Amino acid sequence: MRMTNMLHFTENHRFCVFRDFSLSSLDYKMLTKMYQPMVGAFAIGVYSTLYQQLEGDRVGFSSLEQQRTLFLSLDLEPGERGRKIFIEQTSKLEAVGLLQTVRRFLPESDDYVFEYQLYEPLSPAEFFRNQHLTYLLRDKVGKYTLLFLKDELVASEPEGFTDANGENLSVPFYELFRLNTQVFDYELEQGFAEAATTRDSKIKLDVVSKGFAYTDIIQRFPRESRNREFVEALKYRQDQLVEINMIAKKYDLTLQETCRLLDEDSVFDEDGSLRRDVLQYKANLYFRQGKKREEDLERNLNKVVPLRPSEEESAEEKVVEMAFYLEVPAIFQGQCDQHQYNMIMRNDPYTKVLKRFFSQGSVPDGVLDVFEKIDLNYKLPEEVINVLIHYVHVSRRSWAKSSIEAVASDMLGKQVLTYEQAVEYTRDRAKLKERTEAGNSKPGGSAGGRQTGGRGRGKQKPALPTVKGSNPATKLSPEEFAEMVKWAEKLDGNP
Repeated sequence: MRMTNMLHFTENHRFCVFRDFSLSSLDYKMLTKMYQPMVGAFAIGVYSTLYQQLEGDRVGFSSLEQQRTLFLSLDLEPGERGRKIFIEQTSKLEAVGLLQTVRRFLPESDDYVFEYQLYEPLSPAEFFRNQHLTYLLRDKVGKYTLLFLKDELVASEPEGFTDANGENLSVPFYELFRLNTQVFDYELEQGFAEAATTRDSKIKLDVVSKGFAYTDIIQRFPRESRNREFVEALKYRQDQLVEINMIAKKYDLTLQETCRLLDEDSVFDEDGSLRRDVLQYKANLYFRQGKKREEDLERNLNKVVPLRPSEEESAEEKVVEMAFYLEVPAIFQGQCDQHQYNMIMRNDPYTKVLKRFFSQGSVPDGVLDVFEKIDLNYKLPEEVINVLIHYVHVSRRSWAKSSIEAVASDMLGKQVLTYEQAVEYTRDRAKLKERTEAGNSKPGGSAGGRQTGGRGRGKQKPALPTVKGSNPATKLSPEEFAEMVKWAEKLDGNP
């Protein structure tokens, strides 16, 4: 539990406990034999106290109570020392995957409430497949004790089963039972919807706005997959889970499509590390294939893409300083203000930004190809690519490949790597264009004296330099003028 201010976590705050499981005798044995040596008896006591807040034959949420009851049950003195001890023990439980703490704000009471989400212990087979927990327990109890615990908890198969061939004789559900699917029971579905807990809606909202949680992925991932153990390791590798969610949001992947891509070969290394480039490449192919299918199905429909970001997304978005605001193009006037537009350009993937600029139809393949190359090969950041899209539109440049690549190459050469640098780059280009046009509009400029001769061409001849005298002209006297006339007559051959 991350708490920087002890006044934000006191015994006067209310709490509730959520769990969707019930402990069995094997679970209790796993807690005492495997987890207790790792986190300590006090932490397991905290886990048991939280578990008992809800009846053993029920699942869901417990009632809201003050945390003072927890402190009294655990014999912790109310105060800063007791809070630090409780936070330390819950942090151990969170580190091994038995607990997750969520702080929620209730507007009606104008106060925070702590929700303790309990998770059941891993089964013996899953525990020993987890490398982090196995090595931590080895460091605590020793290698030989660990092997003894494995033999005690996991019974080996009978002799001869390894070499024997097996045949699955199980009967599937729809081979034995038939459901009446012709009638849809609206009352039953409405009752299930009304009885759904608020936690389900929170999880759904979190999946849509922020990303897929580990539990959502593992529940839909096939158990027979070769990558199953690597996906299970995502529970303790949040950095990889964040990368997966970033790619899923970038290419607008559903949860089913994300699980399908994680099941592909070569997505994980042999040690379980996520190969981000491979996953992004496959996700891009999937995105392009889906785009073609959408074009075939919705050929005559116009796609309307909302330009207003949701409140859930804007809570953790990067902020844009007003000094680096971009002007809202004319096609988005009335849809969003300047602040919302810049937040979208700073935080949204370029694939979604392109859809908004081509809102009357799908994005052409040629445009997608050139921006895909800029993203995957040139490695320009997303926010810089979005500013590039804005610049191509407002400067009325061509959407051809050569035009876009020229600007992208110039950005790479000038080391434009942030949103602020990209905005400054576009402003410098606009100022340079204004100075060039102003210079050409002058009378002596290349555009001021333009002629229409020569087969209708408006090409002007270059101005040739002339020699001018450096000395000022002097006035001649009548005698000097008469002498010059005589010399001129002699030169002409007149006597």
